[in-house]
Amino acid sequence: MKLWARAALGGVLVAASIGVGVVVFGPQSTAAMAAQRLAPSGFDDLRNPLKLPVPTRSPSDPNADVPVIAIGRIAIPRIGLDTTLYEGLWETVIDVGPGHWPGTADPGGWGNTVIAGHRVTYNHQFRDLGRLVSGDQIIVSTSDGAFTYSVTESFVVDPSATWIADQQPGRTLTLFTCHPPGSEAFRLVIRGELVS
Repeated sequence: MKLWARAALGGVLVAASIGVGVVVFGPQSTAAMAAQRLAPSGFDDLRNPLKLPVPTRSPSDPNADVPVIAIGRIAIPRIGLDTTLYEGLWETVIDVGPGHWPGTADPGGWGNTVIAGHRVTYNHQFRDLGRLVSGDQIIVSTSDGAFTYSVTESFVVDPSATWIADQQPGRTLTLFTCHPPGSEAFRLVIRGELVS
């Protein structure tokens, strides 16, 4: 075989073996990256500490005319809820459906994802949140994927308890709504941890 033919064949074999390596190892790398993204390690792929998000303040004018932007879905099988999730805490947003508190962790992200919803007015989609118990699932889906949280606790706070949106290491979810039903005297808070 001529020298140039051997060189060409060698190049093809090297390229083929690299291609096989990509085919064989590519899906494993993708799965490993996905697992690492969900791992509660607190470090990114380069072993740098993850930074916690910074929640925005509650709206100064909760009735401001703001755009209503869908960002995903929230499903809670125990109470038969499966609805659109929106971005924002303004009344004009949560009158349409549950709203993600801007600046808190994105669903599935590092930190505390916080979502508010009505209990008895307008769509009353969070009406039955009080029925949730430890271990119940809450699934939040966005363009980044579907994230399943397991309920860990529920408690009641006064309306000034904005600390429920505080960010802490981990991948947690906080839902809140008025309490008791038909009153704005308190807030019912449901907490969960990411399980998948």
